[in-house]
Amino acid sequence: MQTINVKILRNFLGNLQKGYALKYILNRSNLKIASFLFSCCLIFSTSFAAEKRLSKENILNAIEKKYSGKSFKANFTQISKLSALDITEKAFGKAFFSHPGKMKWEYFEPERHEIITNGKLLWIFRPDEKQVMQGDATQFFKSGGGGAFLSDISLVRKNYTISIKEVTDNYVEIDLVSKKKIQDISSIVIRISKKTSEIKRVVTYNVYDDTTLFEFSEIQFQKIDPSVFEFKPPVGLDIVEMN
Repeated sequence: MQTINVKILRNFLGNLQKGYALKYILNRSNLKIASFLFSCCLIFSTSFAAEKRLSKENILNAIEKKYSGKSFKANFTQISKLSALDITEKAFGKAFFSHPGKMKWEYFEPERHEIITNGKLLWIFRPDEKQVMQGDATQFFKSGGGGAFLSDISLVRKNYTISIKEVTDNYVEIDLVSKKKIQDISSIVIRISKKTSEIKRVVTYNVYDDTTLFEFSEIQFQKIDPSVFEFKPPVGLDIVEMN
C-alpha cells in the first residue's frame, strides 16, 4: 500500500482538469496516473419557462428549487484543450449524483476509469492498471470544488460570485468566479437551455488559457441506489492512500 500527501493530491487533481494529454507527463512521475477529476464542474437544471424577465436571483432560485435534495444521472462528452501544447482530446461517459455529496463519474473512452465519492471517502479507480487511489473526500471537496455543489446546490451561492454572461432566445449563460482561490480554475461558464431547463454545456477556464468543455445529454432525475457511490477494492488491487 502506497501513501500520497494531500497537498500533492490536490495539485494532481488540479492538473487533471487539463485533459488526458497529461497522461504522458504524469506517467513519468511516481504517481503514474493521468485521469481526469472533474474538479469544478456543474450540472444544473432550472425552470425559466414562466419567467418574463431573467435575473441572477431568478436563476439561482430556480437552480436551488430544482436540485435541492435531488438525485440524477446524465451522459457527458468532454473536450479538453491544452493551449500551450496545442492539444485537443475528447472523452465520454456517464455521471451520477445524489444529495448530499455523492458522485460517480464513469469514463468509457479514451480509457476506462471511475471517480467515486460517498460524501466522506473518495476513490479514483483505474481498472486497466489495477489501481485505486482512496482517501478523505472532504479534504478535496470542502470548498465546493470537484463538483461537490452538484449534490449540495447551496454551495453555488455560498462559494461563487455569479453574473449573467449571455441571454439568447434558446439559452442563458452564467459565469461563476470562486470567492476563494481554486487550483487551476479561473472561471466556469454554464449554458442553460430555455426550452428544456437543462444545462447543456459547462466550460471551465484556467489561468493557462486551457479549457475543459462538457456537453450533457439524457439528464434524468430519479432515485439512485446508494451502492453506486460505494467502492470495495477487489483482491489484488494496488491501493494508494491519500492523506
